[in-house]
Parts: sequence; C-alpha cells; structure tokens
Amino acid sequence: MKVGLIVKVVLLGLLDALVISALPGLVSNEHWALLVGTVLATAVLNYLYLSRRRIPAKFLVPSTVLLAVFLVYPVLYTVFVAFTNYSTGHILSKEQAVERILASGVAPVEGGPTYKLRILLGQDDDVAFLLTDENGKQHIGNDEGLTSTDQGLHPYRQLNLKEAQQYDTEVNLLSVPTDDGEIKAETFTRAKLYKRTRSHEGSNDTITDTTTGLTYRAVRGSYVSDSGERLTPGWRVPVGADNFQRIFTNEAIRGPFLKIFAWTCGFAVISVLVSFAVGLLLALVLGDKRMRGQKIYRALLIIPFALPSFITALIWKGMFNNSFGLINNLLHADIPWLLDPTLAKVAVLIVNVWLGFPYWFVVTTGALQAIPPELKEAARVDGASEVRVFGRITLPLLLAMTVPLFILSFAFNFNNFNVIYLITGGGPPMVGAQTPAGHTDLLITYTYRLAFGGAGTSDYGLASAISLVIFVLVAIVSFAGFRSARCGDGALS
Repeated sequence: MKVGLIVKVVLLGLLDALVISALPGLVSNEHWALLVGTVLATAVLNYLYLSRRRIPAKFLVPSTVLLAVFLVYPVLYTVFVAFTNYSTGHILSKEQAVERILASGVAPVEGGPTYKLRILLGQDDDVAFLLTDENGKQHIGNDEGLTSTDQGLHPYRQLNLKEAQQYDTEVNLLSVPTDDGEIKAETFTRAKLYKRTRSHEGSNDTITDTTTGLTYRAVRGSYVSDSGERLTPGWRVPVGADNFQRIFTNEAIRGPFLKIFAWTCGFAVISVLVSFAVGLLLALVLGDKRMRGQKIYRALLIIPFALPSFITALIWKGMFNNSFGLINNLLHADIPWLLDPTLAKVAVLIVNVWLGFPYWFVVTTGALQAIPPELKEAARVDGASEVRVFGRITLPLLLAMTVPLFILSFAFNFNNFNVIYLITGGGPPMVGAQTPAGHTDLLITYTYRLAFGGAGTSDYGLASAISLVIFVLVAIVSFAGFRSARCGDGALS
C-alpha cells in the first residue's frame, strides 16, 4: 500500500472520529442544522478523497467547507440572534425555564421533617443526597425520589464539604420528590421538606402561584402577570425586528447609540484623513532628492507600524496617565487626558494617527514614484508653480490610485476595537446612560460591552442587531466609495 494512501486513510479516520465524538453534543443541544451539515460535509469529504476521480473538487470542497464553518455560519447565526431576545435571563429553552421557575417556587412545610445532609456524586457527575431522618434512618435522594441505603451508596460516593461546594448549583437545583412534597437542601449539611407554590398548566401555558392565586401567562419569552410582574428566568424566542426598533425608538438606547455612531464616523474619517496627510507630507519631504539620509529616516518611520499595535497602545496609555504619565510630567501640568470626554477622544485620535501614518507613508511613497515625471515636467514648462503642479496633477493622480485603500482604511477604523479598548476601554462613561456606553466607545466596542461587558447583564440580541447595522453602514460606504473611484478613473482617463 502506498504511503500517500495510508496517510489519507489515517487523516480521514481522524476526521470521522472527531465528527462522531461531536455528534452526541450536537444531539443533546438540538443543533439539528449543524448536525446535518457536519454529517453531510464529512460524507462528501470521505467520498471525494477515497475516489480516484473528482480531482478539482478535492481542492475546492475543503476550502468551501472551511468558508462555511468560519464565515458563513457565524454570519447566519448573528443574523438569527439579532431577531431573538437572547440575553441575560433569556438564555434557556422554555422547558428549562419552566423547570427553574417551578423549582424556585417552593416554601418549607411548617412542622415538616428535617434531615442531616451529605452530598453524593454519581459516576456521571450527577448529584444526589444522602439523607438521615430524625430516627437515624438513611435514604438516597435524587430527582427520581428516595431509595434505601440497604445496598450501600453504589453508584454514588460521598463528597466532603470542600468537594460538595464545587457542585453548588446542582445542589441548589436538586429536588427530591416525595409523597408529601420535595426535599431540598437548606445548607450543605441540612435538608428540609418543601412544598411547591407554583404549578404549570400546559393546556393554557400558564403558571399559577398557589399561595396567592396569581396567574402568569407566557408573553414573548417570559411568564408575566396581569400587573406586569415577571417570573425569571425567561427563555429564547423570536422577537422579529424588536431589537432594531429598540435601537431607534428606545430613548435609553437611541441616545447613546446616536452619539456613539456620530463619534465612530468622526473617528474613522479624522483618523484616515490625518494619517493620510501626515504620511503624504513625510513622503513628499523624504522624496525630495536634496534630502540626505532618506533610507535611515524611512526605516525609522516604519517602526510604529512594525511594533505590535497593542504594545504601542499600552505605552501611550501610560504616557497619558493623569498622575504619572510622561506627557503631563513634561508639560508640568495635570491634564485629565483619559478622564475628560473631549481629551479622551483627542488622546485616542493621537494614538490612532501614530499607528496609522506609517501605512500611508509607505503607500503614498510608492504611489508618488508611480506618477510619470513627464506630466509634472510638462506642467512646469508651461509655467505652473510647484503648488499648482501638486494640486492639479500629483494629488488627483494620487487619490485615484489610493481610493480603494481609503475605503479599506475607513472600514478598518470604523471597527477599530483594539485602540479604544486598550486606551480608554470606551470611557469615560456617559452619565445617565442606561446601557454600558462611554464617550470614546465606537459602535464595535459598544456592541462588545452590550454583549459581554455589561454590569452583570448581556444582551446578545441587541448586540447582534447593532452588528448588522454596522455591516450595512460599512457596506454602503464601501459601495459608494468604489463607485466614486470608478467615476474618478473615467474622468482621469
């Protein structure tokens, strides 16, 4: 057997084993579309690479599969989440939410029995109780009920207190059903008989509090009473375009969003234009043949571009420090660079221009050398001044060559997460904002804070909706930019 065939069979075997090991997780989480796609992709790859034919497909299909996994699927999932209420308090499925609500709606039975408690752990990491009643009789309690310990604790083992604390959530959720109610843990060493105070009616999908008679109806992922009281947790449901409406109609979100949107556009435009201007100025100066040591200066100017951007950003953050920063020390001043909203914006712009001008210096240096010198010489012969030659010949040709890079740079700075996150973290915070918004937040950092950085809350649906808005805005700007670039090409030609 050829070595190549052996390697191919081994790699396909590893792929099949990996997919088979992932199948139980996909089934248990009910990811049916992903399950079908994974199985089909694996079957196609096995067919292609075990066949002597389909040579072009052997090169195209793997890249297509990777494109679908790492690009298409995340995009489609973001679109899906944008139309749901996926957020803190709405993470579970409906069945899980109902189970949690019923489990939390319990009250101790007055005069009911109490038990000494020890925590047991099964072979599948399932938690159970070892209960000792007031007569000293022991039972094993799990979610199916009570069983005798006459046959020992098998398949469980008893945990010490330190080990039991690692299963805090499981212990709190476990209810042992009995004829008189449910046994739940009060502490890690004591359990008590409880009775349920909530009941679920599947026919009309309501939950009733048996102590107050209050009824909660299922409304858009939550059980809500007529007075507006909600039971937690809720569950994930489609909410249509609600997240998009919240962006533009909810004042608590719209106010910070519009401010952040305006700042994002300003940050991107100013960063691109100032970086371009600085880069072009340096390219013109160092392009003058009378300038000595051009190679040395060019090498030095590339350094900010060569260093990892996060290191540069952190160095600048230290330099802008209010108390110990180099800038304030040199100025003998106490300027709150990162605490004042306006100064913080100036600071992040300075850092971003510092990081961006070497790129434009390289680009414009190459573009200037590509402009035919005969054009400028002809203009000078006709009596044009250097300023007129630059304004009428050099700059238009330079812009025509760099418009696609302008669009690319604008899109990059529109989503420039690193500089904002490392320098200011989006701060200083907007006073009165009901969402985690800061004065230097860009839409991308604001989205991140909504999804992952809130004060104990996350709103993935709203964050996904804003992500789609960002995509649409960047797409519109890119489309308009490329159309104007083509118009410019036509005019120049």
